[in-house]
Parts: sequence; C-alpha cells; structure tokens
Amino acid sequence: MPKTDLIIHDEKDNVAVVVIDKTSKNQDCNAWIMENDKTINIKSINEIPLGHKIALQDFKAGDTILKYGHDIGKVVSSIKKGDHVHVHNVKTKKW
Repeated sequence: MPKTDLIIHDEKDNVAVVVIDKTSKNQDCNAWIMENDKTINIKSINEIPLGHKIALQDFKAGDTILKYGHDIGKVVSSIKKGDHVHVHNVKTKKW
C-alpha cells in the first residue's frame, strides 16, 4: 500500500490536508479518503507544508471550500487543482 501524503476527511470535501513534512512541486500525492477508506491521486503543483490544504479541483473567486463535509470559507482568488489553499486565497464568510 502506498504511503499517505494527504487526508480527505469526507467524500464531499474539495480540499485535502497535507500529512507529510511538505509536498514538492509536481509531486504525485496519494490521498486517503477517511469516510470510505478509498484513495485517489493528485499532483501537487507547488510546495505545500504539513497541515495545509491542497485543492482537489479548480476554484474561482466566490466558490466555497468544503472540509469535514462543511463550508469552511470562500475563495477570494482563483486556485488551480493541486495548488495551495490557505489564508492568501480563502477567507471566512463570517466577516
């Protein structure tokens, strides 16, 4: 079984969490979906540190980020599949 690089908590999630020290540019990552014990592969297009999120799809400004099956924020600038998802391109909807 390949090692797990990313964890997806819920099948509805559109981001995964990096669980290795960091991804490297153009790394093929193995992602484990906790909800159903499946795996998928995704290419990290840049370096993403441990605990940060990676996009599982392309996003445009205004799109919703889902983690744990729940809305955790809105996209404020476009994000490509495999790119870093963090405070520079996602904001809470509360403010």
